[in-house]
Amino acid sequence: MSDFTVVTDRNVQQELGVFGDHVLAVAPGEKSKSLASYQSVLRWLAGRGVRRDQTLVAMGGGVVGDLGGFAGATYMRGIPVIQVPTSLLAMVDSAVGGKVGIDLPEGKNLVGAFHQPTEVWIMPEALHTLPFRHLRNGLAEVLKYGFILDPHLIEPAVAAIKTREFESIVIRSVELKALVVEEDEFETTGRRAILNFGHTVGHAIEAELNYRHLLHGEAVAIGMASEAALGEALGVTPKGIAKKVSQVLESVGLPTQIPDKIDRKAMVDRMRLDKKATGTGLAFSLLTGWGECKLLSSVDPLFASQHLETL
Repeated sequence: MSDFTVVTDRNVQQELGVFGDHVLAVAPGEKSKSLASYQSVLRWLAGRGVRRDQTLVAMGGGVVGDLGGFAGATYMRGIPVIQVPTSLLAMVDSAVGGKVGIDLPEGKNLVGAFHQPTEVWIMPEALHTLPFRHLRNGLAEVLKYGFILDPHLIEPAVAAIKTREFESIVIRSVELKALVVEEDEFETTGRRAILNFGHTVGHAIEAELNYRHLLHGEAVAIGMASEAALGEALGVTPKGIAKKVSQVLESVGLPTQIPDKIDRKAMVDRMRLDKKATGTGLAFSLLTGWGECKLLSSVDPLFASQHLETL
């Protein structure tokens, strides 16, 4: 038996020709980040007799990376994992940093672990297989790094969606995320939490839509616009930054408005389950300047709900 087993999804399997009896292909999409899919991966590993010294390769987008990584983190209390991201979003974000996990119906990424990959293999050529919407989806996370850490990344990121030349922005995004993760690997100081800018609202939107209709980056884009506005309302974010954030996102075709059909109070209830929330209120990573961000805890849920009603 090979020393490598591979978890991928059916789209990647077909596009990149990933076949063999050592390959498990799950259904594409967020629905595969579930307890049922997680169990199927574990039982497949056990059925193949995979040992603790054998490596699991998670080849695909963020869903496969999170699902495969979490299975690797917990099977036999942990086996080596190599992340091979094939989407822009996975290359710049989810494959880097060691956060792995699955969703529950109550919320996104509520079950998970920290399990650093032994290696990350990035194949920029895989981006040529992606439809435009998925490239733009990943760009939301690149722009996030610009908003919270490096404004000089914003202009080349916007240009990349037109030229389809992504290598330099992928490299810079990975550098920025790695710097933050090295400072706070297990999210104990609050520094790593800045990477969640846009995600408190974004995750709530995804859950309210039952992980349909919007891709993760699209929901995060709405979250960034909403949280920039919330930051201004709280007096944390300087006036005018929310408009700049929305203008940048809209310039590449990303959404910035919470869908009308979503109940704002229900969103806030989802946010109470967010991992950053405290017993005294909600927690948001908010911009404190152009290229600066910090975690703000204990935000009054009523204030958040009332503000979201205005968006």
